[in-house]
Amino acid sequence: MLLLLLLAPLFLRPPGAGGAQTPNATSEGCQIIHPPWEGGIRYRGLTRDQVKAINFLPVDYEIEYVCRGEREVVGPKVRKCLANGSWTDMDTPSRCVRICSKSYLTLENGKVFLTGGDLPALDGARVDFRCDPDFHLVGSSRSICSQGQWSTPKPHCQVNRTPHSERRAVYIGALFPMSGGWPGGQACQPAVEMALEDVNSRRDILPDYELKLIHHDSKCDPGQATKYLYELLYNDPIKIILMPGCSSVSTLVAEAARMWNLIVLSYGSSSPALSNRQRFPTFFRTHPSATLHNPTRVKLFEKWGWKKIATIQQTTEVFTSTLDDLEERVKEAGIEITFRQSFFSDPAVPVKNLKRQDARIIVGLFYETEARKVFCEVYKERLFGKKYVWFLIGWYADNWFKIYDPSINCTVDEMTEAVEGHITTEIVMLNPANTRSISNMTSQEFVEKLTKRLKRHPEETGGFQEAPLAYDAIWALALALNKTSGGGGRSGVRLEDFNYNNQTITDQIYRAMNSSSFEGVSGHVVFDASGSRMAWTLIEQLQGGSYKKIGYYDSTKDDLSWSKTDKWIGGSPPADQTLVIKTFRFLSQKLFISVSVLSSLGIVLAVVCLSFNIYNSHVRYIQNSQPNLNNLTAVGCSLALAAVFPLGLDGYHIGRSQFPFVCQARLWLLGLGFSLGYGSMFTKIWWVHTVFTKKEEKKEWRKTLEPWKLYATVGLLVGMDVLTLAIWQIVDPLHRTIETFAKEEPKEDIDVSILPQLEHCSSKKMNTWLGVQGGPVMWPHPHLHLCIFYGYKGLLLLLGIFLAYETKSVSTEKINDHRAVGMAIYNVAVLCLITAPVTMILSSQQDAAFAFASLAIVFSSYITLVVLFVPKMRRLITRGEWQSEAQDTMKTGSSTNNNEEEKSRLLEKENRELEKIIAEKEERVSELRHQLQSRQQLRSRRHPPTPPDPSGGLPRGPPEPPDRLSCDGSRVHLLYK
Repeated sequence: MLLLLLLAPLFLRPPGAGGAQTPNATSEGCQIIHPPWEGGIRYRGLTRDQVKAINFLPVDYEIEYVCRGEREVVGPKVRKCLANGSWTDMDTPSRCVRICSKSYLTLENGKVFLTGGDLPALDGARVDFRCDPDFHLVGSSRSICSQGQWSTPKPHCQVNRTPHSERRAVYIGALFPMSGGWPGGQACQPAVEMALEDVNSRRDILPDYELKLIHHDSKCDPGQATKYLYELLYNDPIKIILMPGCSSVSTLVAEAARMWNLIVLSYGSSSPALSNRQRFPTFFRTHPSATLHNPTRVKLFEKWGWKKIATIQQTTEVFTSTLDDLEERVKEAGIEITFRQSFFSDPAVPVKNLKRQDARIIVGLFYETEARKVFCEVYKERLFGKKYVWFLIGWYADNWFKIYDPSINCTVDEMTEAVEGHITTEIVMLNPANTRSISNMTSQEFVEKLTKRLKRHPEETGGFQEAPLAYDAIWALALALNKTSGGGGRSGVRLEDFNYNNQTITDQIYRAMNSSSFEGVSGHVVFDASGSRMAWTLIEQLQGGSYKKIGYYDSTKDDLSWSKTDKWIGGSPPADQTLVIKTFRFLSQKLFISVSVLSSLGIVLAVVCLSFNIYNSHVRYIQNSQPNLNNLTAVGCSLALAAVFPLGLDGYHIGRSQFPFVCQARLWLLGLGFSLGYGSMFTKIWWVHTVFTKKEEKKEWRKTLEPWKLYATVGLLVGMDVLTLAIWQIVDPLHRTIETFAKEEPKEDIDVSILPQLEHCSSKKMNTWLGVQGGPVMWPHPHLHLCIFYGYKGLLLLLGIFLAYETKSVSTEKINDHRAVGMAIYNVAVLCLITAPVTMILSSQQDAAFAFASLAIVFSSYITLVVLFVPKMRRLITRGEWQSEAQDTMKTGSSTNNNEEEKSRLLEKENRELEKIIAEKEERVSELRHQLQSRQQLRSRRHPPTPPDPSGGLPRGPPEPPDRLSCDGSRVHLLYK
């Protein structure tokens, strides 16, 4: 492998001639040689670092001298290390000497004589030029090479032309748009006329012919162009070629020309559609395709890091096809066209849409007249300034935004403000190098000559930038016709024999045009396979009201030449979209601390109540309230109050990885707290309702209360919770999700938008689990853990309210605080009814939602603890019952309350027994009365009535049996009594 070591700086050169120094002989080989000035040495198989690290090269090692740029090696190009430690040809130095252009060593239609040196031409060399017979020399006959430059321009040999009176005319039909969307004919027509004069004055190009022009004003209108095309084709003389301008007109002409065997050469058509050789087989253009802008645009997008762009175009074929090509190119580059707008005549709505879609980097494709309309709307919508960049076509007039246009209602100052800073990409239409073209003019000389022919200032003249293309188009045509006709004495066809049916001459002109290659005032002219011109792209920016060159781009080599003169209103290229800053909405720390303090006090209260209940569990009054269930209620309230702390934890306090644990803590604490606290109260009220709302069936239950049944009920509720939560966390665990809100504008004037976000605890099947779990529910907001009325816990709440209402008048000593339990259930249910819908409405307001949810937990816990435990504390403290009851228990084994309860029980039993006896007596009396009546009726039938006793007494009858005499009225009355 041959590696090139670039030349070392001048101070590294050893003393001596041209870098060939005398090395010291050594058995190690030859001492390394450093490269000459403006040159280098190829060291085979060595890297740059290895060359710097060694001092000697081995025997038989070869080095090769190379030179930079326009320089040649004078002296040995290759040296070899000899066995004696020296290099070959050390007596002759190797130098890099600047050479003059080799193009001067050949002369078309002539000879060159080199004196004072051999090829290549070195400093001091001299060339003399001589032309062949029938040619004469145009230019200096001698030139001397000095410091790489020839002293005079290269001459050329011109054929001795036929006098004008004997030359035959060849006609060109041209359409120049003097007005319309692109008034390019204003400058292109004078440029074509100037080119015809220059070509016709040359004796070496078409010596027997004279090119003449027949032209019309197409107004860049296909309809108008159709009329004039008809006149050109059907009116004499015959035109050998057509030269339209404006893409829409060129499309029309090129499609018709194939039917007339005509070559079409356009000087001002950029539509990509014209590159279709199937549709336009005889079309050529010196104006490159508009798609040549697209690689430049993509390169600039990549340079400035833009990934999103928008477009707005005029609805014409040239711009539609250009935009289609751009869309394919940006897609390959990983860039997205986010918004694409088009318009026919009024751009107001599309510009408003661009503003609404927050377009920042905008590519505009439209003609100059429409450009003024677009930027008037841009000014109205304020779609300009430091946040926006517009990419426009570069072939507008330099002052296009200052030209009066009655179709817009914006002032010049407003238009100037709107267009400031936009970027244009323009095909290089004027050779930036000050070299002479085939017409022996430099590009600067051409501009000066054309400016003198124009009737007004170049900035106000349409097509001034395209004028070099029109000038070179005539030269391309002339050279092709010259080659076809055999100009310069060679055999060829007769151009005057051309007619619209002669395809042979058309084919020869086509081949000659297709092989064109020359230096024009617009640069090197060459056509690709589709007939389009290949060229560089010029990049300009409007700075302070005038265009400044900021770079060139060669798409064939992907070479961007940047001058670093770009200026931005904001100091740097803007972003391709509004910079979105994601900010999380965190809970107010003051609110969190306040509620945490309340929750902490509630936990302290729950601990006090629990301690009180445990300490006084031997007191009969406390025993009759089922203290173990009350203890579970206190524990449940403590867990629910503890859930307030994880409810208030968000990204302000914890990291992303810790969020799932906090979510689970919220769910477990509040779920178990609800089950223990509310479950214990529900169990009490359910037992009271079950026992005391049945008159006969449950009478025996009132006598005894088995506590294990109550504990089993609470355990069942808690067990269902634990099982459900465990399955939930295993199958579909909670995780952190983000809720995104509408973007907000910052208070400062900066190009950013605030994207508020809110953290949530959620799972994939959240609604399903909430329906099963009920109770503590996480609404979309992470703080909204509330008991709601669905799922089995919602049913428990509803059932608890019903049971509390049904047992409000029941009095029992077995559970003496069931009325307080009912009141606590009411409060919990009411808080849930109020808080649940409110928190749903405020789900996106973290402070309000947290306040409602946490305060509902705090207040329901406070109310439960106060209602259940404070009355017990007050009674024991005010009445001192725990002391007397304890003493009575120690002395008699029973308390006053026990005696009263026993008396009450005995009285109740006695009352029931008496009621039973009374019922039996009444039944017996009724039976006896019925028997008495039956017997009296029987006696009446057997013994007729007896006369009354003379003494005035009752009638006498037969004497009654002794046992019957006891059933008199007094006896019956006694039994009844």
